[in-house]
Amino acid sequence: MELSIDRLTKHYGRKIAVDRVSAVLTPGVYGLLGANGAGKTTLMRMLCAILEPTSGEVRLNGKDVVAMGPAYRDVLGYLPQDFGYYPTYTAAEFLAYIAALKGIPRERAKKRVEELLDTLELTAVADRKIKTFSGGMKQRVGIAQALLNNPQILILDEPTSGLDPKERVRLRNLLSEYAGNKIVVLSTHIVSDVEAIADKVFVMDDGQFIAYGTVQELAEQVRGKVWELTVSREKARLWQEQVTVANYRHEGDRVVLRIVADEKPAAEAVPCEPILDDAYLYHFGAKEAQQ
Repeated sequence: MELSIDRLTKHYGRKIAVDRVSAVLTPGVYGLLGANGAGKTTLMRMLCAILEPTSGEVRLNGKDVVAMGPAYRDVLGYLPQDFGYYPTYTAAEFLAYIAALKGIPRERAKKRVEELLDTLELTAVADRKIKTFSGGMKQRVGIAQALLNNPQILILDEPTSGLDPKERVRLRNLLSEYAGNKIVVLSTHIVSDVEAIADKVFVMDDGQFIAYGTVQELAEQVRGKVWELTVSREKARLWQEQVTVANYRHEGDRVVLRIVADEKPAAEAVPCEPILDDAYLYHFGAKEAQQ
């Protein structure tokens, strides 16, 4: 199975949301990282054939996904950033309703709903109305509806939003196991979620892919740009205003700063082993500080 993205572009008037993006996806987990407004959601909506591109195309095994119509939707699962639900439905009723919309036969749908309620630890609240759920429980319902048709292509926009640490770990394990012979694409602002399960990572900015590779490959790109510097608490505040600080750790009356910078920030700074978080902050630290 191959999902190819060929020079995909989306304009909104003069604004370019996605700018000639190309990639080839085969079974595995792909992480999409980028600051707010980078174009991630627009790209995902085009991958789902919900949004028509200005130019370029998405092809599944050589066939244009827009032209495929229902045949593409049959193999697709999608969790939007804010998924719509009926608050007066129970979790079981809502999933049964979505299964009917997807054309899943009733008996198979009933079994699949039960499986997903169990997998996502919602069985105990299956007959409660969704409006009474916490944010994390609602998000798990959203993940369940995306998995109903056992999709070959699973697109998840900020799937860990609202989940507590335990729920995030459970979801990461689920997606890692699920992606054995399927394509899973997820965007998230939580770098550790991508670091834990993604086979490949795309870093997106201003509608383009500015970096791509495995977690290790992306971390390697900032080797020699990550430093630790131990300073007084007073000087720590000054350093935070001048450089991108990835981590801030107290040691007695001193502070250890993890700094991402092109040049050695001070004579006493020592180099560090880079991680994905450093690579992300290298690209977006200044931008996110301004938001």
